[in-house]
Amino acid sequence: MSPARASTVARRTTVLVGDRRLALTNLDKVLYPETGTTKGRVIEYYERVAPWMIPHVKGRPVTRKRWANGVDGKVFFEKNLPDSAPDWVRHHTIQHSEHDNEYPIVDDLPTLVWMAQQAALELHVPQWRFGPRGAQQNPDRLVLDLDPGEGVGLAECVEVAVAAREVLQGMGLDPYPVTSGSKGIHLYAALDGRSATKHVSEVAHELAKALEQDMPDLALSSMSRAERKGKVFVDWSQNNGNKTTIAPYSLRGRSHPTVAAPRTWKELTEKGLAQLTLDEVLERVEDRGDFLHPVAAASLAVGRADEGHWDSDRTQQANDAERQDRAGGPANDRLSTYRAKRDASKTPEPVPQDAPTVRKDGTPTFVIQEHHATRDHYDFRLEHDGVLVSWALPKGEPTDPGKNHLAVMTEDHPLEYGGFEGTIPKDEYGGGTVTIWDDGTYELEKWREGEEVIVTLHGRTNGNRRLAILHTRGRGRGRDGDEKNWLIHLTKEQPDPTADASGGTPAPRAPRTAGHSAGRDDDGRERIAGAASSSTDPVERRTMQATLAKGEPTLDTGAWAFEMKWDGVRALATVRGGSVSLRSRNGNDLTAQYPELQELGERAGVDGVFDGEIVALDDRGRPSFQLLQNRMGLTKKREVDAARERTPVRLLLFDVLEADGHDLTRLAYDNRREALETVVEPGGAIDVPKAYEGDLDRAMADSEAEGLEGVVAKKRSSRYAEGRRSEAWLKLKHHATQEVVVAGWKPGSGRRAGGVGSLLLGIPGDDGLQYVGKVGTGFRDRDLDEIASVLGPLERKTSPLVDVPRPDARDAHWVTPERVGEVEFAEWTADGRLRQPSWRGWRLDKSAEDVVRE
Repeated sequence: MSPARASTVARRTTVLVGDRRLALTNLDKVLYPETGTTKGRVIEYYERVAPWMIPHVKGRPVTRKRWANGVDGKVFFEKNLPDSAPDWVRHHTIQHSEHDNEYPIVDDLPTLVWMAQQAALELHVPQWRFGPRGAQQNPDRLVLDLDPGEGVGLAECVEVAVAAREVLQGMGLDPYPVTSGSKGIHLYAALDGRSATKHVSEVAHELAKALEQDMPDLALSSMSRAERKGKVFVDWSQNNGNKTTIAPYSLRGRSHPTVAAPRTWKELTEKGLAQLTLDEVLERVEDRGDFLHPVAAASLAVGRADEGHWDSDRTQQANDAERQDRAGGPANDRLSTYRAKRDASKTPEPVPQDAPTVRKDGTPTFVIQEHHATRDHYDFRLEHDGVLVSWALPKGEPTDPGKNHLAVMTEDHPLEYGGFEGTIPKDEYGGGTVTIWDDGTYELEKWREGEEVIVTLHGRTNGNRRLAILHTRGRGRGRDGDEKNWLIHLTKEQPDPTADASGGTPAPRAPRTAGHSAGRDDDGRERIAGAASSSTDPVERRTMQATLAKGEPTLDTGAWAFEMKWDGVRALATVRGGSVSLRSRNGNDLTAQYPELQELGERAGVDGVFDGEIVALDDRGRPSFQLLQNRMGLTKKREVDAARERTPVRLLLFDVLEADGHDLTRLAYDNRREALETVVEPGGAIDVPKAYEGDLDRAMADSEAEGLEGVVAKKRSSRYAEGRRSEAWLKLKHHATQEVVVAGWKPGSGRRAGGVGSLLLGIPGDDGLQYVGKVGTGFRDRDLDEIASVLGPLERKTSPLVDVPRPDARDAHWVTPERVGEVEFAEWTADGRLRQPSWRGWRLDKSAEDVVRE
């Protein structure tokens, strides 16, 4: 007999649940007064949800929170199995320092219903299971608890969850979200059971700290409750073997019968996200099943492996091979793991059958490959002992010595992989597109196996840099299955990025599978020498960014080209069939704002993607950023047409990413410039300014004489590093300018009374949005009116800035820090403030997260 059908009038009812008899009492007692939800309804819920819930709690010790008199009454926290429990309830003992606890285990429906009869509304379990003989196993899942502090809620938890998903997927983990039934969100990811609890906890802590570094104004990794106001606490501690988490599908002891409910990522990001009640959850699981099932299935598979029932498939072969590699393997073959994970008949990757041999004919090589797989990441590989020792970098190389990035050690790769570019089939291991982002040679400073590696890279694309790869615990055997997580660190001491590699000439690599030589393609068209066929959607293209030069570098004209720096808005222009579309650096569509630039469709002899600057010229023919403000942000045709008459614009092209179906980003700068000048005929609103003929000093002098911003130096051998800031392009400016995030404003006085007097500015830093001063000059009257209308909808009550002096914060109006502007200034002060800043205008082509201190 189902408990849902038991009489709610009788004080005691005996029912048959599965093959067990249970005495149910007080089924009509109201446990949730606000909704009138009775104990009988709670029992019915657990009975119906059991098929989906039990896989998540099976084999785990269960801690219960009981509300015998309803959620308005006292709560009883219970770990031990009571003496009154039926003798058929499974249990195991956990020895603590001062006592032992006998924990029940929910492996079947009768046990779950018995707990509901006890008014155990909340069931909490750890991330590990008992082994066959009661021993504590390694954790089979990782969990992050996103807990919102005062002033934030589910929306902010979702923002952090999406960022965490990217990091976890970059590590090879696939996270699944659960709205906790309380205030926040849990993220679960299945583990293979080979990592010890302590290690998983340490990795989770590093993840939390990484999220805090990336989102300092929103995410918090510290346990301090005093710091949680306005932030989402990323609780990593629930991976500790002594901690528990509310079980998926458990009710919560709150005013309403909400549930820890698995969700989809799609619904997580939809408007109106809310915690779900038991009725909503039952309807979902019975119609759509368990969205968290992949985690439960993987966890149960780990349990079966512990009991000796694991199938011998290719995954197991890879595990065996990896253990064999660590033990030295047959003939010390360090590629057996690599081969076990790949089918040479199905993947274009090199799969050599011979054991590796150490190359002794030159300086060791490195390669960094961009890998568009389940989640985009970078693969960092160093030649060592005849193989490419490899790490996956979810966020790429660090560019700031103060911010380390995660590096996940993967299997050794063959040396031939250093030249591989191509597409791995979707269903194969690592399925996705691989391209080379940078490669070259390196100088080895230190290699402590499994602990620390320090190298200086001499890259063809990204110049020279010194990196340290450090094990997360600084010790242990980094090649063990539970020791894969490292950190990659950009050291404070750096070599001259512009110098030639002292490590010797880069060793030649294997021919690229995606490469082409000069000649004609299948359609009879002339090929561009060295260019690969392009399959990248233009919408996915991103600009390469220059780095501000430090000091006065000495750059040889034989290795560097010099271009004038144009004072405008960066744009990628795509030509397709004579039609032109324009996108800003941050991906915004600019096409409608600048209709005169459709002329590029006639002047480009082929379809392609071109990089350039949209400028407005003053009366002396010089680009004026302030003048260009008249055209920025307009989309209505009538307004655009009127502004076009007053302020025409031009497109100055300086690079090409794609031409006539060929991807040119892997070609050297000189080759791309030659292609650009070949396929575009300058004239009208379109120009291709020549690179400067002469040395850097002369270029800087002429640039200043012409009233331009400065010079951009570009390494002639450099490739086009999409979406990256590279030291292969260096900015040299005459006047200091700085992009800033507007965080608030102060009322004006005198002629500005009643309006905006000055803007409060910030730049993202390690501890949040760092205050860098205020700007009150350089505005036109209409600028101030426009600023007021722009900032009005963004108003907020609290300051988003760190370290604002009290006088500057007094009578300030704070805004959500979304909008980016640009100022010119004299210098930086000793306390990190802008001296004598002057407003130049909005940067609609930049996002707040793109802003860095120049």
